[in-house]
Amino acid sequence: MGHIVIIGLNHRTAPVEIRERLAFPSEAIGHALRGLLEKESLKEGVILSTCNRVEICALASQGFEGTSEAKEFMAVYHGIPLEELNGYLYHYEGDEAVRHLFRVGSSLDSMVLGEPQILGQVKDAYGYAAEFRTIGPILNKFFAKTFSVAKRVRTETKVASSAVSVSYAAVELARKIFGDLSDKTVLLIGAGEMCELAARHLISAGVKGIMVTNRTFERAVKLAEEFDGIPIRFEEISVHLKRADIVLSSTGAPHFILQRQDVEEVIRIRKNRPMFFIDMAVPRDIDPDANQVDNVYVYDIDDLNNVIETNLEERQSEALKAEEIVKEEVRSFRRWLDAQQATPTIITLRRKYEEVKNAEVAKAVSAFGADDPKMRKVVESLASSLLNKILHAPISSLKKDADGRNQMDLVSVVREIFDLPEGSERTGTGDADETGETPQE
Repeated sequence: MGHIVIIGLNHRTAPVEIRERLAFPSEAIGHALRGLLEKESLKEGVILSTCNRVEICALASQGFEGTSEAKEFMAVYHGIPLEELNGYLYHYEGDEAVRHLFRVGSSLDSMVLGEPQILGQVKDAYGYAAEFRTIGPILNKFFAKTFSVAKRVRTETKVASSAVSVSYAAVELARKIFGDLSDKTVLLIGAGEMCELAARHLISAGVKGIMVTNRTFERAVKLAEEFDGIPIRFEEISVHLKRADIVLSSTGAPHFILQRQDVEEVIRIRKNRPMFFIDMAVPRDIDPDANQVDNVYVYDIDDLNNVIETNLEERQSEALKAEEIVKEEVRSFRRWLDAQQATPTIITLRRKYEEVKNAEVAKAVSAFGADDPKMRKVVESLASSLLNKILHAPISSLKKDADGRNQMDLVSVVREIFDLPEGSERTGTGDADETGETPQE
């Protein structure tokens, strides 16, 4: 069958200048995958390459040899001495490799816990391997299981449910204050990057419209065009402020551009309809005392960071539940893999010694000088009974739940003791495995 091995590096083990040198660009991935399977012990292979990690997942005939060949391939392909890479690389085999990919796909190993992009990147890696036919029944099942584990984690935990970026935190707060955003208007003051990003997220969240102002009116016009919004002149903020339910501000001004009395006046005009101010400027644009006005909510960059910290703590708590799911699913996959390791060996073992039995029965019957049906039946019954008793122990051992044992080692020992021929490996098919399952989310 083979050993599942993973070798690679990520944002924790290697700086970006090393990760850049080891990246596999998408246009070269087919060439790389084919080169990977030229290695003698590697039977199936997938390459995952993102800005934060580069990993090779392979099915190897021998674990140690497969790990060594995967490392050598990565070094030679990128023209970097292996001794220079070894300090950055990690490797996993067997259950540890399974656990690692399950955690990667579920975003438990990401720089930002719970971020959604990694699952799509793992799916892309699988897609390339299927396209270039370097994935066979074992890794096909492995990746199918990875996608289903990721779905379980998202469905059964909240590890990815809360905002952990400043821009998303702003949207989350707006939703808490207003609920439905479809009838809300946004005023964007200034052109700070985080402020612009928050505006984009609010538009994606379905706000009704956006007004844009900037000290340079031409910049306001350009941004308004990008947001399909309305540009307003900076000196006319007070005229248009009453129309805004959500105000995003990031001007870089050395003093407040909105004082408490400005906010009190606009709330009076709005007849106390709530307003939400997100002040992303340092120094701040909005007088923090405005937060004391009824129906006014002012959040600065520190408030948003506090929201993020709280959400990260919640994600960490939910990650513990996710880790339990991963642990359970590793055991489930191990049981499936054990069956794939044991079943062909059991079939081969019984087939070989059935042939031996039949040959010996024929000799015994022949020795009596006549092919007596009754004699044949007695001899066959005796031979079958002896064969079943002899094979009972090894077959029962192979069928047992192998938790805590290395099933591959047990299969190898049985094959060696009973002198069984090596079965042919099905690799590089890119098709569904024998269960008919193909990877889906």
